[in-house]
Amino acid sequence: MSKLHGRIGGLRLGYDLHANWEGGQLRGRIGGTFQGKDIGLTLHSGDVDGRVGGTFAGFDVDGDVTPREVRVRLGGRVDGDDVRLTLDGDRVTGRFSGRISGKDVNLHRNGDRLEGRIGGAVDGKDVHLDLGDVPTELAALAAVCAYKVLEDDQTAAAAANHPSS
Repeated sequence: MSKLHGRIGGLRLGYDLHANWEGGQLRGRIGGTFQGKDIGLTLHSGDVDGRVGGTFAGFDVDGDVTPREVRVRLGGRVDGDDVRLTLDGDRVTGRFSGRISGKDVNLHRNGDRLEGRIGGAVDGKDVHLDLGDVPTELAALAAVCAYKVLEDDQTAAAAANHPSS
């Protein structure tokens, strides 16, 4: 068993990611005990599927993950996000959630660390993960899932703090 752990976002406005990797399954937690979501992904022959969160408050993960690219859908057909990543050596680049309203993904592997940024200089989040033996492509997908959970929770909190007139 190998561990994937680290942080997405900063110290104050970020989430931890802790997961175990064994036998093609990545299982763990994004965020904390009370605020956050479980992550469960299964990788088999280039196909990934799983769930982030519970039955009602969460999203499905389904697509293709290979050592050269990640092509995955987070959520449903109507209310979901595409993840398109390319792996080139130690670099992982691509896009999360579309061309217009989406975010850039720019990560690099340095030994057994995956670091970089999802989103822009102002509205993005830093990524700092220790990989262990977790494949880079799956760790990058888990980082994007953690980013989505963090962004979704921050959007929900902002909406709750700004009641409509």
